[in-house]
Amino acid sequence: MRARRRFGQNFLHDPFVIERIVAAIRPQAGEALIEIGPGHGALTRPLLAAAGNLEVIEIDRDLAASLRSEFAGNRQFTLHEADALDFDFAARASALGRPLRVVGNLPYNISTPLLFHLLGAAHAIHDMHFMLQKEVVDRIVAEPDTEAYGRLGVMLAPRVRAERVLEVGPGAFRPAPRVWSAVVRLEVVSQPPDWALLPQYAAVVTAAFGQRRKTLRNALRTLLDEPAIRAAGVDPGARAETLAPAAFGALAQAAAAVLH
Repeated sequence: MRARRRFGQNFLHDPFVIERIVAAIRPQAGEALIEIGPGHGALTRPLLAAAGNLEVIEIDRDLAASLRSEFAGNRQFTLHEADALDFDFAARASALGRPLRVVGNLPYNISTPLLFHLLGAAHAIHDMHFMLQKEVVDRIVAEPDTEAYGRLGVMLAPRVRAERVLEVGPGAFRPAPRVWSAVVRLEVVSQPPDWALLPQYAAVVTAAFGQRRKTLRNALRTLLDEPAIRAAGVDPGARAETLAPAAFGALAQAAAAVLH
């Protein structure tokens, strides 16, 4: 079955890489394990064997039909033929009565929006293990004042603990992508800081990184004036890439106070 470009498909086939990913996930019996984009089932089979039960989300109707046929009669396997970007992860966790462990080889073209979609259901998720483009993982784990540091990492930082698990070359996939990939572990923080849940947090971070070369006094002028930025303990002359997530949190709290 050929990979479909519109779904950004690159199928994992390297048994050594598959073994390392499953070992990193450490699936256990009784967990609510859900895989996004199972494809040909390279991870699906070992995950199901290790955990004893597995749910998968597949948008490609032909791949879904193949999986449905292969696992027909297996009551421990549940297939959701759906778009992961529309899937209600929180509702599924509620139905299962326990937090989800989410895994997947994510299509490069939807990886960032899907991460933000999952962030909205973080309260219902225990952890996530994803194969992503290496550049995306670089951004997730980046520290302040580095080239890769930006909106994605700052948005995720207060909600998850991110760890790079391994890097994977193009040859591990069919068809081979033009870039390297990496597996990242995202452990959801059970009690994130209050500022991380404010809508102003996303607004401040988005505005600050909208034009990276601008100082905060210019980038945030529709949200906060210079005295308010300074009162939050942040230098108005600083640029976004130099700030730790907690500084964005202080700015978000200041922006929320302006509205009240």
